[in-house]
Amino acid sequence: MRRPLALLAGVLLVGVFALPASADDGEGKGDQGFTIKDPRITESSGLAASHLHPGIYWTHNDSDDGPYLYAVDSATGKTVARITLSGIGSPRDVEAISIGPGNQIYVGDIGDNLGGKWPYVWIYRLPEPKKLVDQTVRATQYVVKYTDGARNAESLVVDPKTGRAYIIDKNEDGGHLYEGPAKLSSSGTNYFKPIATVDLWATDAALSPDGRQLAVRGYFGGIYYDFDGGKIKRKGRLNVPLQGQGESVTYSADGTRLMYGSEGDDSPVQAEDAPGGGAGDAKSPSADGSSSASDQDGGSGIGNLKVGAVAVAVAAAVLLGLRRLLRRS
Repeated sequence: MRRPLALLAGVLLVGVFALPASADDGEGKGDQGFTIKDPRITESSGLAASHLHPGIYWTHNDSDDGPYLYAVDSATGKTVARITLSGIGSPRDVEAISIGPGNQIYVGDIGDNLGGKWPYVWIYRLPEPKKLVDQTVRATQYVVKYTDGARNAESLVVDPKTGRAYIIDKNEDGGHLYEGPAKLSSSGTNYFKPIATVDLWATDAALSPDGRQLAVRGYFGGIYYDFDGGKIKRKGRLNVPLQGQGESVTYSADGTRLMYGSEGDDSPVQAEDAPGGGAGDAKSPSADGSSSASDQDGGSGIGNLKVGAVAVAVAAAVLLGLRRLLRRS
């Protein structure tokens, strides 16, 4: 996953002066934030709230790990189960996770650090375990191609009503929402076609539990859309917390919160109220549609700020991210 050093410099400049207020300052009904404490999870690149196990969030590393999913208890930050996927090949760059109808987990092995050199990527599907213990679960593997050529992507969402999968590609100048076939095929190639423009350098996305709202996040901000079976309408910007390497987002199981995750050791998952409680046709969280960090599409926001010593923590987190990026470049 290549990211320019200018991006890190921008985070440092923003972080020194301002940091969004903690989600604990709000009165949302959904889950609060937590810290992932498992030392095996150092590159949490996707996040999905379990609907089968309240308070549990599924995550994974993005590369150099293996076919593993981790069930993290948001009350403690501790891993309560590690799932090993069988029936698939060796994962290359796992970037996203989503839960569809029937408590089916979808995992997006869709990253392409080579900038569109891989001719195909994969999606894995497996049933969410009813019992949270370390175990091996057989998954189904789907081959994915794009109708307009190979590309890098880090966002996979599955419509909770229809089970249809969508991917958003990662492009510094903005990407597109790609729609998969009505039903994925394990015996042939599944072609995803662009159906809408997404005005963001997207690092992850999530659909609300009712399937009516699409949240897309980037490093410095986010956008939310009304969602209707693949048809999207931009509504406003999201209050995305400033994070060292913001890689993931999911709605809480009740849809009232957006949970934002970051890569790194002891990585934080921060909660913000979802616009309109996660329902479609919600108004922007601020009068001018601004977010708590500057957006990739040129906007900027003020939000609630905390200054002083906390800025040092932000800078430290970013420096850690810089060291990791230099190692991976």
